Amino acid sequence: MTDRKPPSNIESLPPPEAGRRVLIKGQQTKAVIIDAALRLASQIGLEGLSIGAVAEVTGMSKSGVFAHFGSREELQISVIREYHDRFESSVFYTALQSGRGLPRLQALFATWMVQTSAEIDSGCIYISGAVEFDDRSGPVRDALASSVATWQTALRRAVELAQDLGQLSQEADAHQIAFEIHGLILALHYEARFLRNPSATQRARQGFQHILARYGGPVMPPTPSKVVKPPKLVAVPKARRKPAND
Repeated sequence: MTDRKPPSNIESLPPPEAGRRVLIKGQQTKAVIIDAALRLASQIGLEGLSIGAVAEVTGMSKSGVFAHFGSREELQISVIREYHDRFESSVFYTALQSGRGLPRLQALFATWMVQTSAEIDSGCIYISGAVEFDDRSGPVRDALASSVATWQTALRRAVELAQDLGQLSQEADAHQIAFEIHGLILALHYEARFLRNPSATQRARQGFQHILARYGGPVMPPTPSKVVKPPKLVAVPKARRKPAND
């Protein structure tokens, strides 16, 4: 009688094609969960996001959602990364279609304003997240701060390119220019979302032109053809929700 060798781990694995299908399905399910979580976070904030709340919105079980993330914290970080990817695609990469220097800086501000305007009824994860996590530490705050810092670096680099090309004063502080431009977006969000000021957008545009003029740039409107509307982030009801516990 010949002893049979027990099957190896490799032999017990599913066929490659079946394994690939399972992997793809898992990735698709996770993408659906993240999309729903982002839409929910844009309504109730990152702090209100929980495994239970996302399970309720997606119609999945808590254990099903938990299996893809492992913790509420990892879910929140995944939402931040997804928001950053969408923001980068709609604002930064759209602006890259414009020429280097001042045209690109103007396009960055124009697409950023479009993004901000699209989020008036939902809220900006960068801004709302900063309010929620500004006084605490941890991986969620680190992920959020890293995303914002990445964007601010890209904005400052656009300012520096305009300076290198002589389109803005080379004596000016690029950090200061970027700071003032960022301040306009924060003011726009506050005025339009909280105060419902109908002239907020126009005042932000004028403010941007004043910054360019003050730092040696020509006063010229951004090219409308370069502005592409970003993906809409709102898909949950406007009614207030009580976040479910994990």
